[in-house]
Amino acid sequence: MDPARSTSVDPQLLDVAYRQIVEHCVGIKPGDDVLILIDPERRGVGAGLLEAVQDAGGDPAVVVLPPSAQRGSEPTRAVAAAMRRTDAFLAPCLPSLSHTLARKEASAAGVRGATLPGVTIGMLSRLMTADLQLVGRRSAAVAELLTGSETATVRCADGTDLTLDLAGRDAISDDGNLRAPGAFGNLPCGEGFVSPQTADGTIAAHVLPTSGASDEPVLLTVEDGMLADATGGPAGAAEAFLGALDAHGPLARSIAELGIGTNENARITGNILEDEKVLGTAHLAFGASAGIGGDVAVPVHLDVVVRKPTVYVGQTLVVDSGVFVLDA
Repeated sequence: MDPARSTSVDPQLLDVAYRQIVEHCVGIKPGDDVLILIDPERRGVGAGLLEAVQDAGGDPAVVVLPPSAQRGSEPTRAVAAAMRRTDAFLAPCLPSLSHTLARKEASAAGVRGATLPGVTIGMLSRLMTADLQLVGRRSAAVAELLTGSETATVRCADGTDLTLDLAGRDAISDDGNLRAPGAFGNLPCGEGFVSPQTADGTIAAHVLPTSGASDEPVLLTVEDGMLADATGGPAGAAEAFLGALDAHGPLARSIAELGIGTNENARITGNILEDEKVLGTAHLAFGASAGIGGDVAVPVHLDVVVRKPTVYVGQTLVVDSGVFVLDA
């Protein structure tokens, strides 16, 4: 069965999602050359995107990138060159291309594009059929507040108590509007986020990219902007998370991001791409931040999700025990 047309997903909703990505988000126009980069598990998603690009008048090409630990997260030189010489790219593949040099060079060359690492058709049919105007307003309001504030705090009943220094950092609104030359983002959309200067405290992470979702959180200790320790959670979860970062050197433990989810159609699934977009959640990331306003360049960026947080940005309450309360 072609996973792009799975009977478990309403095909009409899926078609709407593909059109939203191609036409609304990336703004494919007649004559645009579009590079679609997939991994073997997302051939169906690639087929759906290809059809939507053709319907919009674009000229698509699909490249399959098998995951490779040896090459890290960078694509091959031939693919990197193709990314710089196209009009737009869509990358539903793992490893993620978001924080790669290839993606940054493509954006610098004026290529617009989106990464969708680990995306599923169920996720697309939910998140990309949301009210993107409302998602955009929420994301912009969060980003504006993060940019204008010097501190943020994230707390939750399970043990999160983290203070972040945001001074001098500009936040980003993940609203799905990637139509300008060089515009880049992560889809499905739905967050406002910033790369903090530093952070101190504890994170009770209910979702980790290395172990999925669990009711028993992993406790992450952050000191002077660096992940100092990870304990608790399901058996092996803390060790797996530390190992995935440490494989890329000491700087991979750097605090990289604070984000707040703004998409009401998202739900906790164990897939970090969706979970970080859930309205009323907060997520923190470690590793690469150079592409989002920070100064750490390593080939890894791992997000963790805090459920039912209370988040203050400056003196403004943004999320109250998992309820998004910021006016948008």
